Amino acid sequence: MSTTLLPTIHDGIDHYMQQINRFDVLSRQQEYDLAMRYRKRGDIESAHRLICANLRFVVKIANEYRGYGLRILDLIQEGNIGLMLAVKKFNPERGIRLISYAVWWIRAYIHNYIIRSWSLVKIGTTQAQKRLFFKLSQTRALLSSNRDTEADSAQIAEKLSVSDEEVEQMALRMSARDTSLNVELSEGSDYSLLDTLADQRDNQEEQLAEKQQSQVRSTQVRSALKTLNPRERSIINQRILSDSPRTLQEIADDYGISRERVRQVEQNAMRKMREHLAPANAES
Repeated sequence: MSTTLLPTIHDGIDHYMQQINRFDVLSRQQEYDLAMRYRKRGDIESAHRLICANLRFVVKIANEYRGYGLRILDLIQEGNIGLMLAVKKFNPERGIRLISYAVWWIRAYIHNYIIRSWSLVKIGTTQAQKRLFFKLSQTRALLSSNRDTEADSAQIAEKLSVSDEEVEQMALRMSARDTSLNVELSEGSDYSLLDTLADQRDNQEEQLAEKQQSQVRSTQVRSALKTLNPRERSIINQRILSDSPRTLQEIADDYGISRERVRQVEQNAMRKMREHLAPANAES
């Protein structure tokens, strides 16, 4: 099923749009009936129809990220994977449309693809860094639109509630796109950038030290998790540590509490973990 839905390098965007525009948009009732058949009976054809009917929305979302210099079809492909996962997890009995639920998954897969493609060092280690990565250009353009000069780092930092240094570091990283080491330095030459680099691989002692540090960090995190109550620990695992983070609303539905309450519990749990880790970080 998936191979017929994902654009390939042989497709052009016009050709792909012609293909997906053949699928009709579903009414709320049609969507509900198909989703229930898939959820209760595992009807793959129903899942296929749900995905096909929403492919055009993936294209719309992917177009929002064209400014990162990546192929639009690659962005669409990643968004489609997010859509498929959303269909798999979608519960129509919650009373919302599929695309309203799927938007989070579509954006998450596109975001992760952009971050991987840019290969920014440690760019994805925190939610704050991810937010800054995707908001920096947009915020600069917004602030500069009302001025004759481009907004400076201090103005952007104030708008995004981060430090000037974080804005400057991120801007520097975003301006330095990766270059393939195998690209020829001159046309027709076998001499590439790779040939100019010294061998800087870690020796065995450095590799062992890095492995030990990683083990120490893992131990510290496990120790910090033990300071949380079961609900806090569960929310942190689902929101922060999971490879497929769940939304606030999903967790709120599970616990029968509000979305805002889940956010408060998450923030309180993160504060407790930071306080627990602070002495260890100070010693290191």
